[in-house]
Amino acid sequence: MDYRRLKDLPEELLPRERLYQLGPEALSNHEVLAILLRTGIKGENVLTLAERILVCVGGLSGLGKLTVHELAQIHGLGKAKSAEVKAALELGRRSVSVDPMSRPVVNSPQDVAHIVMEEMRFLDREHFRVVSLSTKNHVLGISPVSVGSLNSSLVHPRECFKEAIRRNSNAIILLHNHPSGDPTPSQEDIEVTRRLSDGGKILGIEVLDHVIIGDNRFISLKERGII
Repeated sequence: MDYRRLKDLPEELLPRERLYQLGPEALSNHEVLAILLRTGIKGENVLTLAERILVCVGGLSGLGKLTVHELAQIHGLGKAKSAEVKAALELGRRSVSVDPMSRPVVNSPQDVAHIVMEEMRFLDREHFRVVSLSTKNHVLGISPVSVGSLNSSLVHPRECFKEAIRRNSNAIILLHNHPSGDPTPSQEDIEVTRRLSDGGKILGIEVLDHVIIGDNRFISLKERGII
């Protein structure tokens, strides 16, 4: 049956009711988006609208790549709803990266990749970040350093170690993505890594690794013997 209006749906199929009863993990992507959107448009209930939007943009990965202005151009969104969706995506990103109440522990390159993979694998430009660690390898924060092709002028030691010093970090892990999806390190990646590793030795902050994120793949320069 085609339910044009959300209120015509059986209560057990309403997204909010399902969330209350079963928890958020039980909801499909378009049900979660429907809760954010709250209302549909003429001829489309909010569930149908959410499903159409996700198909239009290529799923959650596509949704995350769009700017708020691009989202606002999608029929059924507009400025207010696109801002709410973008804000929700940003909250999710920040909670994974730097939640002070639940700081993950990093003991391997796999741990680092697990924290950032779902966000960084879909970025359309290279983002260089620094993971600051405590003496027990708890993540103190993940700080943005630069956006753009990796080179020595963009990635300056001063910017890389600034937040680590402020957080009284014991060590850092360098982190960046390859939008091509192939995490194979370039010569520039290797040169920047060695330069920053040398800088860390002077400051007394060890550079433990440089993890390059691809499309559901990653490479550790530590495991490659480069650090």
